[in-house]
Amino acid sequence: MLNVHNLTVSFMGTDLFSGITFKLNKGDRIGLIGKNGAGKSTLLKVLSKDVETSGGTMAFDKDVRMGFLRQDIDFVAGRTILEEAYQAFEEIKKIELELDAINNQLATRTDYESEAYSQLIVDLTEKTERYELLGGYNYQGNTEKILQGLGFKREDFDKLTDTFSGGWRMRIELAKLLLQDNDILLLDEPTNHLDIESIIWLENFLKGYSGAIVLVSHDKMFLDNVTNRTIEISLGQIYDYKKPYSEFLLLRGEIKEKQLQAQKNQDREIKQKQLLIDKFKAKASKASMAQSLMKQLDKVERIEVDQDDNATMNIRFAKSIEPGKIIVEAENMSKSYGDNQVLENVDLLIERNSRIAFVGQNGQGKSTLAKMMVGDIPFDGHLKLGHNVQIGYFAQNQSEHLPPEKTVLQIMEDAATDSNRARVRDMLGAFLFGGDAVDKKAKVLSGGERNRLALCKLLLSPFNVLIMDEPTNHLDIASKNVLKEALRSFNGTLILVSHDRDFLQGLTATVYGFKDKVIKEYLGDIDYFLEQHKMENMREAEKKTVVKEVKETKKKEAYQLSREEEKELKKLKNKLSKIEAEIAVLEAEIEKIDLELANNYDEVATRPNFFEKYKAKKAKVDALMSDWERVEGQVASF
Repeated sequence: MLNVHNLTVSFMGTDLFSGITFKLNKGDRIGLIGKNGAGKSTLLKVLSKDVETSGGTMAFDKDVRMGFLRQDIDFVAGRTILEEAYQAFEEIKKIELELDAINNQLATRTDYESEAYSQLIVDLTEKTERYELLGGYNYQGNTEKILQGLGFKREDFDKLTDTFSGGWRMRIELAKLLLQDNDILLLDEPTNHLDIESIIWLENFLKGYSGAIVLVSHDKMFLDNVTNRTIEISLGQIYDYKKPYSEFLLLRGEIKEKQLQAQKNQDREIKQKQLLIDKFKAKASKASMAQSLMKQLDKVERIEVDQDDNATMNIRFAKSIEPGKIIVEAENMSKSYGDNQVLENVDLLIERNSRIAFVGQNGQGKSTLAKMMVGDIPFDGHLKLGHNVQIGYFAQNQSEHLPPEKTVLQIMEDAATDSNRARVRDMLGAFLFGGDAVDKKAKVLSGGERNRLALCKLLLSPFNVLIMDEPTNHLDIASKNVLKEALRSFNGTLILVSHDRDFLQGLTATVYGFKDKVIKEYLGDIDYFLEQHKMENMREAEKKTVVKEVKETKKKEAYQLSREEEKELKKLKNKLSKIEAEIAVLEAEIEKIDLELANNYDEVATRPNFFEKYKAKKAKVDALMSDWERVEGQVASF
């Protein structure tokens, strides 16, 4: 489908990448990876012919059709979502107009015996056949199916695209590409504006796609689930393996080990020959032998080891001061945007050192709640921050608000205080802005570089509660891993809004699921949430029929409770959940100790105060079980 040979792209006299060669075949689903600024998006623009090459050739198969999901999109104002999505069917829409014109003529003309009238009948037949061949009778249904898969509701279809955010407009553009049945799809970070459910839908769609795909993504799980080949751009070169991302890393590591070993062996042989040359060239009788050895060395093709760009950020989130036990306490919070009610009567209690993930479809109120907690937007209801709470907030579009004409250094110095202004350059260096990079203007930074700068700026203010809204958008995989480790080590309260499943794994202990204006708490990590959510979706039809009467009864009972009784019931349920979680942790610890005793009793039993601590854990479980029975009885009494 596409042959790329000896391709070179240069900017300002410097090669971004040089002499790269690869072939794209039907069925290839390539993950294009590399650090921020390595040239991934540029390579997609080269393949789509948006950017000219500095050298090399590209040969496409005849009549190959290519679709490109760009990061910057521009819609015609005044179109509805459906009308914009239908732009994917340019020829179908053109034939529809032609068919309407022909049918109008046939309905109004009376010269039935004329040659012109006969030609209209011929044109009608030909265009109808072409219309059917192009899928004219199915395209509307397919459009609605894909729009719904990407998170749109039927009631959204007739709304103007102008009323939707950039993220939702990106979904419309993605829908158009998926509908066009292109031979090659070029996707630049397609998951950046999708929620988890839409990402899973897109994964399944792309896995069944018959053409070729080249996608840039920093979502490790998405790459593993979709791709069957990986091309990495590193230091101007590419490394191409027919493996998805995680398998590529393992294979590349093994190959590099073999290269290193072969290089060591070669260096040893060269050193031995050089010693012989030095020994023989001083003797006339051995001079010819020395010359022969020198010629052999000149012909040796030196083994090179693949070079990695190992520069990574250095982040540490330090907790400022110890806050009180309660971080956030909220009652009866509601938020609407005009007629759109996003959250309704939300009660919230977040305790110190909680680690929470906000998860749900776009538009369900995740970012809205984060903004309410930091005081960015007004709302109805009551919210109170605890004693000594200091919030660090990373907004989803934070990097977009960097002043475009200011340099990296100026932006940091403007945000710095007298106490940390002297450390600004060191901090920027830790975020990979060293040397001349601090003099770059914000407008020329890549998406990942802008995110790194926004993260660096965040560290200029003290905090003990960290709220981060989609912090991984545009960050390369290496930077995401560094950020994840920094968040893992942060010993304050953490609230994460994210659609990145791999990033969330191991970072949070509680998930708040946002759906239909309310929030549901799941006491477990993201894997537990997805498992429960899948089960809930599978039971949805059953819930609507078999359990409908029960739900209505419970709803009536709930309305009979007073506001104070509802508040007390919620507190009891929260207490019950915490007791259950504590019992689970203790039982896991006891099980681990039992296993140690079974395997190595003599060593374990001699530890200081071992049995006292062991008995204390068991006693604590018994006490918690009693508490659980008591609280469960109180809940049942409502």
